[in-house]
Amino acid sequence: MASMQKRLQKELLALQNDPPPGMTLNEKSVQNSITQWIVDMEGAPGTLYEGEKFQLLFKFSSRYPFDSPQVMFTGDNIPVHPHVYSNGHICLSILTEDWSPALSVQSVCLSIISMLSSCKEKRRPPDNSFYVRTCNKNPKKTKWWYHGKYFTNGDHWKPVYFGKGSVRAGNIVC
Repeated sequence: MASMQKRLQKELLALQNDPPPGMTLNEKSVQNSITQWIVDMEGAPGTLYEGEKFQLLFKFSSRYPFDSPQVMFTGDNIPVHPHVYSNGHICLSILTEDWSPALSVQSVCLSIISMLSSCKEKRRPPDNSFYVRTCNKNPKKTKWWYHGKYFTNGDHWKPVYFGKGSVRAGNIVC
């Protein structure tokens, strides 16, 4: 537990002193507990989300940094994005199977900014309604299948067995 707290203190200071562009730590969120943070985020200039304000919730287990944090959008404004469900869950591989202890809150924030900034069309995942009705409150309990990691079909990545956004045996394709 002591190494987790030491690591979180170090990352907290880094986020306070050198936050990624458009990100600020919500200081009130860490007053009572170092294991749950809220990061305020503003959409990057020149993107579909320019000027929009969002909040990211980070929850850290006692196994952090060996176990990834639980990260999701929270609050009244959840971005409309093909990899963000209306309940705030984010389909991003570094939040699950591609997590490494070398990653940090800052690198997660940068990945989420990048994901939003590269979006060409605001839309929800095709299975949003079903997923939100049936999912666990903890997005880490979802078995995500990532296009670019497993399947290819000539010029572009896509799943071999089922279509984008399909739910099969508890798996979510994004």
